[in-house]
Amino acid sequence: MQPAQEPREEGVAPTRQQAQLDLLLRGYREEVARGPENWQETGVEYLYRANHILVREEHIERVRGLLRQHREGEAQRAEDVAADVPLVAGLRRVRLPEGLDPPNALRVVRTGRDRDGRVYGDGLGPGAAAPDHLIHISPVAGNCPATEPAVVPPGAAPDPGVTSDRAAGEGVKVVVVDTGLDPQAAGTHLWMDGVTGEPDPAIQPPDLLPYAGHGTFIAGVVRTMAPRAEVFVRAFFGQVGAIFESDLVMALDKVLQEDAPDIISMSAGTWTFDPTGLLGFHVFYENRLRYHKGVVLVVAAGNDADRKPFWPAAAPYTVSVGALAADWRSRARFSNFGGWVDVYAPGENLVNAYPTGTYTYQEPPLAPAKADFAGMASWSGTSFATPLVAGLIAARMSRTGENGQDAAAALLAQARSQAIPGLGAVLLPG
Repeated sequence: MQPAQEPREEGVAPTRQQAQLDLLLRGYREEVARGPENWQETGVEYLYRANHILVREEHIERVRGLLRQHREGEAQRAEDVAADVPLVAGLRRVRLPEGLDPPNALRVVRTGRDRDGRVYGDGLGPGAAAPDHLIHISPVAGNCPATEPAVVPPGAAPDPGVTSDRAAGEGVKVVVVDTGLDPQAAGTHLWMDGVTGEPDPAIQPPDLLPYAGHGTFIAGVVRTMAPRAEVFVRAFFGQVGAIFESDLVMALDKVLQEDAPDIISMSAGTWTFDPTGLLGFHVFYENRLRYHKGVVLVVAAGNDADRKPFWPAAAPYTVSVGALAADWRSRARFSNFGGWVDVYAPGENLVNAYPTGTYTYQEPPLAPAKADFAGMASWSGTSFATPLVAGLIAARMSRTGENGQDAAAALLAQARSQAIPGLGAVLLPG
């Protein structure tokens, strides 16, 4: 597999992953940097906030001291180390002084030495600080990204269809953390009746910008599995389908405080600087999520067609969802896989609610063609297998009275009992 490379030269046709990377880089410009440090040789695996790092609160004074010593060693004013910003409990974001990039700052913090070998004191080791990763709906690496939305015939029904148990999900609240909601679609389709949320900023009639309707489609998939669930869609991934990790954990903390969810469905993630994953999410779980009894976080396993852990799906405190192919008997070609994936569910050629308008394709082979949509679309990705599982959890909760975590554990046990050899645990509608 060849990871995404540097944005293409003028006149060179992009690959699908290069087109996705270009879109993110155009959206964030100087705000992001590419990783790993040798990305020009290995390809881009992740993006992170330039000139900032995340730091565990208990280490903030030591980190300040090490960075201050580094600046003094560079003949800069010690005051050049900027103030930190508190995020969720136990986590801070530190702006780095000019000229100190995050990889070098993390080297100083972890080892006490910079990349030139100069010593500034005893380092704190791994786990004290990390980059502020960009969390995104679409992969920036991989050979087989999932599709852009496709037009379906007028009057097409959702696929998978709405469950025959029309009481499924009664009394359960699912919060979809995504791009927002199209109120018109929510008001048009019977299975979307009562779905609420923040407006999707990528819906700009008559135009549909990249990732427009992503949250709407996901909400529709939840409702096909759990027609009576209360579904609320948050618009946190408004800018080209991405958000920085530090902003996302604050947004999720807001969800816990204001929305009182039973289930959180999130179809986004990233590869990471550390093999242990996302520091911001780990702190959010340790200090916030685990104290909300029964709340379950269901997360997409990603569309890189790779076994390398994708975060936060690979974390033990999430339910990670990979995608089945259209035959429901094999892994979708784009889905990530491996022992860290908890369960696979249908995720290829799903049909559900989508905004009305004109979409301009961003990726080959269709770019720059346009397509007119009329309230429904076909779409593929672990993004859509994820809400299917969230909906099945909601349906079980309403039948059994279990909380989100207990219902998820029971469904995962069921999925393992019907595992497909060579693939893993599987959950199907019905």
